[in-house]
Amino acid sequence: MKILVVGGAGYIGSHVVKELMKAGHSVTVFDNLSSGLLQNLFPENKFISGDILYPETLDAAFSEGFDAFVHLAALKAAGESMIHPEKYSVKNITGTINLMNSAVKHNCKIMVFSSSATVFGTPEYLPLDEKHPKNPENYYGFTKLEIERFMEWYDKLKGLKYASLRYFNAAGYDEEGFPCGLESNPANLLPVIMEVALGKREKLNIFGEDYNTRDGTCIRDYVHVTDLAVAHVKAIEYINSNQKSLCVNLGSEVGITVKEVLSAARRITGKEIPAEIVGRRPGDTDCLCATSSYAKETLGWIPVHSDLDTLIASTWKVYQKSQK
Repeated sequence: MKILVVGGAGYIGSHVVKELMKAGHSVTVFDNLSSGLLQNLFPENKFISGDILYPETLDAAFSEGFDAFVHLAALKAAGESMIHPEKYSVKNITGTINLMNSAVKHNCKIMVFSSSATVFGTPEYLPLDEKHPKNPENYYGFTKLEIERFMEWYDKLKGLKYASLRYFNAAGYDEEGFPCGLESNPANLLPVIMEVALGKREKLNIFGEDYNTRDGTCIRDYVHVTDLAVAHVKAIEYINSNQKSLCVNLGSEVGITVKEVLSAARRITGKEIPAEIVGRRPGDTDCLCATSSYAKETLGWIPVHSDLDTLIASTWKVYQKSQK
């Protein structure tokens, strides 16, 4: 199939591109490089420099004729979304509508969307399944949920079949070491730990150790980025074969505490990695874990790279390489 990956030069997007190529698909990358990196591009792929806020650029891209597209182009900082909701309204919501309009205009009727576990809000029960109530507690999560609703309507009215993939905590890097572009100013736990290990940061701040968990620190469900990328491939192939839309949770189904991640990182890197307990962050919950049984049932998806050691070792390999 001929597939357009919007945001394909980014961290997750570049891994998606690699897995699509491995599955034999023809891939074009569309990216404005605001957070994506040229070093994440593969020479085999055509690259279109463009922004989803400009319909004419999208029309030019889709006029080349694609069977499917993957949408990974969005702002994603939950905290920032509460301070600057206008940015998230324009980029995430308006940009996505532009993207869907251009797709259906040019008869591209398969869409895979990068959604998020933030659509659920504070868990009413665990593990989180697809039927859990959706009550996002930040504006970023709200935009993801609204986009899911837009896709439902475009399916009914325009025949745009979609897969909404609700990621839990994406982590790790391709085990072969490419793509290897590092995010600038990362906020996620594992990249921050790596920067401390390399001396780029003085210490890791652990936000609270009085949660109702086995060691007092938050429990999260980390899923390897390669496993996420494989899910995108499977979602496209599922829709193409079944002509059905779906929403699925993607997690490892294993909850890991902050202290457990830190301990494993110290063991694997051989670095001290100084850490300090600081105050809780607003909105952090004790535990967020998924059940991915529906993804297994519908897509045949099984996370095979998402054990803690692989997550850390694959990330450390790329961070070490960045120092050379």
